[in-house]
Amino acid sequence: MAEIQTVLQLCDPVLLAPCGEGDEWDSASRTLLFLQDSRQVQKVLWRQLFVLDSMMCLLEGLPSAHQLLAQPCPPPPEGAARGRWKAVKSESVSGAAHTEALLTRLHLNIQNIISRRHRAAQLLQQLHAKKQQSEDVEVSLQRARDALRACDGQLTRLRAELGAELERLDGWRCSRDGLKVYASAVHDVMHLLLLSFNQSEVSLERARPPNRGNCSSDEPEPLKVSVTWSHDDRFRLQADEPGLVPHCIWGRRSELSAALLEVTRRHMGQADLLYEIHRLRSSFAIDWLPARRLLVYLKSASLVCRLQVEEGYPGSGAVRLLSVHRDGCPVETSGLQPPPPDSRVTDWLLLLRHSPLI
Repeated sequence: MAEIQTVLQLCDPVLLAPCGEGDEWDSASRTLLFLQDSRQVQKVLWRQLFVLDSMMCLLEGLPSAHQLLAQPCPPPPEGAARGRWKAVKSESVSGAAHTEALLTRLHLNIQNIISRRHRAAQLLQQLHAKKQQSEDVEVSLQRARDALRACDGQLTRLRAELGAELERLDGWRCSRDGLKVYASAVHDVMHLLLLSFNQSEVSLERARPPNRGNCSSDEPEPLKVSVTWSHDDRFRLQADEPGLVPHCIWGRRSELSAALLEVTRRHMGQADLLYEIHRLRSSFAIDWLPARRLLVYLKSASLVCRLQVEEGYPGSGAVRLLSVHRDGCPVETSGLQPPPPDSRVTDWLLLLRHSPLI
């Protein structure tokens, strides 16, 4: 044991450091040294192992320790350890290069795998999105099919309703054609023009007589008559001149011609009177009461004159002065010289306006 310590002392005194309190610190130092510079540690270890191996070989060949102390140390073989060390170093460098190449290739493969994995995840997301879109399209398609079936049902129902309406329209067209023919015949006989018509009402207008084809603008509008139909094939005839139709005329379809003839006869009988009254309204404050055939002339705010227009005027009927009232009291008109019997309404109004007696 003493001989071994002597050999270690000659080789490397660090190997004979006592163990004790500094063991943990030495261990940490060596670990730190190994971590800081592993190449230097490997060199030292290889050198120590070479020395130890040389010592062991030498000790095995000596009979005693005294002979070892007496003989000088043989020189180390030239280049043996260094050659082995360079071989190991070259092998280590080539192994490290090979390992680095493998690591580089592995890193590229890992990057390729990660990229493909990321691409696969994207494709999977796109696949899920396409699947969701396909499901939405399928739902929309189903809704469209349901709506199309509903529209087909509505279209069938509307076609049936359209057929019924077309049948009714054909009936209305036949009625319209008949009314047109009837209106044309009425126009030829009574000079009535068709203004408008619909399902329930017909509007007619009596054309101006040939001798009044170029009437002035101050003359009254032509007679307008409206005929309203009811569901029981009855009519109501109403004219825009209240004196012609005191009350609405009701009757059946067969009685319409007679009613129109009566209204036309009345209108033609007093057309001249209506035209004359219309012209006089621009110069005199007059009011015509057709039901009583009474003409009211307001000479002033307190003086009111009443004229009676007989039937058949102006051909056979005459105009008479009925009364004159001032503030509601009768005025004596015996001193008033009346115009000739065939005088017109205009003559009476001019006489009343300029007479100093009233």
